[in-house]
Amino acid sequence: MGRRVPGENAGTLGLTGAEPFTVTGLTALAEGRVPEHVTVRAGDVEFRVRVRLDTAREADYYRHGGIMNYVLREIVEIASADRAW
Repeated sequence: MGRRVPGENAGTLGLTGAEPFTVTGLTALAEGRVPEHVTVRAGDVEFRVRVRLDTAREADYYRHGGIMNYVLREIVEIASADRAW
């Protein structure tokens, strides 16, 4: 989803990969836009990354909470439309 700033990596940030991550700054994504940068907090470390969603479909997947949620919503929508006939 993101690209780190040159010169930063897990080692320089002191990350082990076991930390829970919190991403903030994605409200624009919910409004149909893709933000340029977001802030990530991992344990006690906070850093900014550039957002990389290459296609509108990738943005849709993220908005829905992942591919699985997106597909399930599509199936429900199609099933609901079929019942309307």
